[in-house]
Amino acid sequence: MKKEIILSGVQPTGKLHIGNYLGSLRNFVELQKKHDCLFAIVDYHSITADYDPRTKQDEVIELGKEFLAAGLDPKKCTLFIQSYVPEHMELAWILNTVTPVSFLERMTQYKDKAGRQKQNINLGLFDYPVLQAADILIYKATTVPVGKDQEQHLELTRQIARFFNNKFGNTFKEPKTLFTDTPKVMSLLAPDKKMSKSLGDNHCIYIDDKPEVIQKKLAKAVTDTGDGKSLGAKNLIDLVKIFGDQKTYQDFQTKSQTGNLQYSELKQKLAEDIAKYFSDFRKAKAKISDTEVKKVFITGSKKAQAKAAKNLEEIRKKIGIR
Repeated sequence: MKKEIILSGVQPTGKLHIGNYLGSLRNFVELQKKHDCLFAIVDYHSITADYDPRTKQDEVIELGKEFLAAGLDPKKCTLFIQSYVPEHMELAWILNTVTPVSFLERMTQYKDKAGRQKQNINLGLFDYPVLQAADILIYKATTVPVGKDQEQHLELTRQIARFFNNKFGNTFKEPKTLFTDTPKVMSLLAPDKKMSKSLGDNHCIYIDDKPEVIQKKLAKAVTDTGDGKSLGAKNLIDLVKIFGDQKTYQDFQTKSQTGNLQYSELKQKLAEDIAKYFSDFRKAKAKISDTEVKKVFITGSKKAQAKAAKNLEEIRKKIGIR
């Protein structure tokens, strides 16, 4: 089977929760076994939202540790930091010149994010999809693993590649979408919303939470009278299916269907299963030093930059800059 060139990135905005893990890291670990993978910490993307510059480097290091502890192997994939490869930003500017503003105005994520940070509706937030396209196209990636919420951005990437190719000659492949198995994990306290750090710590279970913390958070999770029909109950039962065994899941399903579900029992068992699932991760993360993370990602960034620089030189010639 021909290896795909796969690119994906994660923003450094604090610790990852179980929804982030199931949606990205778990899939990255499997993809690195079969394909030519580049996984980035996309720090320039993260500064389009409100943030504290004093903690940004700590967040980058934290995410680097979680990449490594989850099983991403620098011998099997390229791990790098976006800001260490300035070719991304140069290509984004070039791609800006072929991207119609009207196409960016259609992006639903821009509207959603602008609605959440009304005091900071900046140009970077609007132009985010073009930098994302540059992240992908600078490596001539053939495939991008995304959740459903990112498909609109990836379609725009294909359109931008088309615009460039039509104007300057065949340069970029149009990357395919790889829809990964991404269970939709909802907030513990507001189960009509996706689990998100922005909602608050008690809405999330972080993948490095200690067992007693997981237990306390789940104890506060909203449920119902025992019939398993509410959004909160469904979210917990879905988590049992992911982190527990089949027998336990079937048992709680049967109890919910008969209206006999005891949530104290479910929450206790679920807390134990989640804590056990991430036990090796917590131990591995605790052993990784800041120095080790920096070494891995600086080495990976140099490797990524060598590829990006070669491709950018070709692009510059196409547009008449070199």
